[in-house]
Amino acid sequence: MWAGIAKTGAKKPEGIEQLSSASLEWSDLDRQAVDVVRALAMDAVEKAGSGHPGTAMSLAPAAYLLFQKTMRHDPSDPTWVGRDRFVLSCGHSSLTLYIQLYLSGYGLTLDDLRGLRQWDSLTPGHPEHGHTVGVETTTGPLGQGVGNAVGMAMAARRERGLFDPGAEPGASPFDHHIWCIASEGDIEEGISHEVSALAAHQQLGNLTVLFDSNHISIEDDTQIALSEDVVARYEAYGWHTQTVDWTETGEYVENVQALNEALEAARAETDRPSFIRLRTIIGWPAPHKQNTGKIHGSALGADEVAATKRVLGMDPEQSFAVPADVLTHSRAVVDRGRAAHAQWEKGYLDWRDANPDRAALFDRMATRTLPDGWAAALPGFEVGSSIATRKASGEVLSALGPVLPELWGGSADLAESNNTTMKGQPSFIPEEFQTKEFPGNPYGRTLHFGIREHGMGSILNGIALHGGTRPYGGTFLVFSDYMRPAVRLAALMKLPVTYVWTHDSIGLGEDGPTHQPVEHLWALRAIPGLDVVRPADANETAAAWHVILEHNDRPAALALTRQNLPVYPGTGDAAKVAKGGYILEEASNGQPEVLLIGTGSEVEIAVEARKLLEAEGIPTRVVSMPCVEWFHAQDAAYRMTVLPPSVPARVAVEAGIALGWREFVGDHGNVVSLEHFGASAPYKTLYQQFGLTPERVVAAAKGSIAKLGGDPGETTGN
Repeated sequence: MWAGIAKTGAKKPEGIEQLSSASLEWSDLDRQAVDVVRALAMDAVEKAGSGHPGTAMSLAPAAYLLFQKTMRHDPSDPTWVGRDRFVLSCGHSSLTLYIQLYLSGYGLTLDDLRGLRQWDSLTPGHPEHGHTVGVETTTGPLGQGVGNAVGMAMAARRERGLFDPGAEPGASPFDHHIWCIASEGDIEEGISHEVSALAAHQQLGNLTVLFDSNHISIEDDTQIALSEDVVARYEAYGWHTQTVDWTETGEYVENVQALNEALEAARAETDRPSFIRLRTIIGWPAPHKQNTGKIHGSALGADEVAATKRVLGMDPEQSFAVPADVLTHSRAVVDRGRAAHAQWEKGYLDWRDANPDRAALFDRMATRTLPDGWAAALPGFEVGSSIATRKASGEVLSALGPVLPELWGGSADLAESNNTTMKGQPSFIPEEFQTKEFPGNPYGRTLHFGIREHGMGSILNGIALHGGTRPYGGTFLVFSDYMRPAVRLAALMKLPVTYVWTHDSIGLGEDGPTHQPVEHLWALRAIPGLDVVRPADANETAAAWHVILEHNDRPAALALTRQNLPVYPGTGDAAKVAKGGYILEEASNGQPEVLLIGTGSEVEIAVEARKLLEAEGIPTRVVSMPCVEWFHAQDAAYRMTVLPPSVPARVAVEAGIALGWREFVGDHGNVVSLEHFGASAPYKTLYQQFGLTPERVVAAAKGSIAKLGGDPGETTGN
């Protein structure tokens, strides 16, 4: 077994104490606090007029136990590196998290709970990372949080390998745990299978998923659609599994001691991830609506709220009532957290003193600051040579490997096609699963997601959320469809995740329409906050990586070719590429009559079309536009310099649908595009048959000029 993954019974080092043990102190004030949680959940949804009270009510003891007794966290320093991470995968039950953040002292107030789901509140309908302190990730789309938690667990291991690989098991300041609450909806979503299978394969002993098995969803009893043995499923993956059933006696008994023992057993199990099935009754103890679909996603109603408060021994006339002694008792977790933090700090400072170089790396990565001179490692490619942009990207990654240890990633079983493997870098894998082709260790760098694109996307988000590493993941561009929900969330959370999407057009050729993206580029460009970058050649690819890595506030997608492309002069200037669009070749007289806009492999077509137009005496400018989003970000003066309004004759050429290009070509311009699916044939044949040719661009340019009253020229027959 590798260093850094604690074994059961390992000696606990000084300075790395946990907040709890299997011996649970559960007082009357703890019980009262749990009932207050239930009442607050009812009151908040009642006031909002919508929401999900039921799960927050039944999960009240579990969530309170986690925040008060189990997790290592410090509400006075929510970004403490040594903290455990908590992921609420069932984000619809946002109150499960919000109320614990309030009680624990993270800064939420009763007014924030009163503002649930309202404009400009800190308590939106689903938790949003970066919006509310203490929220580790944005959840709501079910299953995504489970994937985020897996990514966090993987990142924790990778970061330990970077900063403290030689420490004894459990002795590192970078050893901590990932806790995730999931629902039946999370388990039903297919993404949960992808990430859970991989978590077991990776032997992520620092991960525990608490599965709230309440048998209710919006359509009431889950028996209508769910009958599998979920625990057996997780056993089959290779997880450590336990069941805590609060209904086993025939009466509903919230055995918190049993749950605490299960959580502590999960923490002690360090060879594999842990799965705890907690059987609850949703909405307990509401006398009429508990255990129904009605309490899952709607307010209880004033009468049921009052009746439930009577069951709890509370005044039904009071709303958002929190006894002072309950709040004081709950807020004591701040002192416990600060004490644990201070004790951890001793071990952390000892580590810094003993490891100054690694401490410097930690400091740099903590702020996602790139090292001085890092860009000097970027390769350059000979002008006039011919290379696929996917291959150029692979050479960039291999060159950056030694200078950017924070950069790591891999592919969904397409490493050879995506060129995502850094040369000479070990795989991130338990040693027993390394192969001849991919040797590795648990602290390695090359990720192998298997054929799990959706899971890869959510895991990449979890990695980026956890710390300062920069993850990337690869597959074919057409399979970005499988990843889209996670990509959207990366954009929503502004995470610096990079997607290496190769085989970017019908240019992949013989594999045919199932593998040839057509609508994907503009569908992805429609995601706010996602940079879609389609480089024209090898040097523009290197420059694109340069620009992407200098951004910390958003995800980026590289759409790269299978086929070779010529390398042009001037494409390797990162400052120009960062503009998103720039003049690649100017009109011979400096006064263009027509503008040709190309991206990716179609820049070559535009350059060849320019030669033909210039030969006919038509001054032509070629604009390479690798990233529409970057171009939009420039000021109007720059955009007008590249695409002057005085030249309305324009053609955009891209091997995909025309959607979006009309903005750039205007009413008098034309778009040479592909408005249908591709076919199986060599790529040159496809480009010829579908009219993605210089001659077609020439005809489109002349047609644009003709719209303005110029000479229409002759058609090409395409």
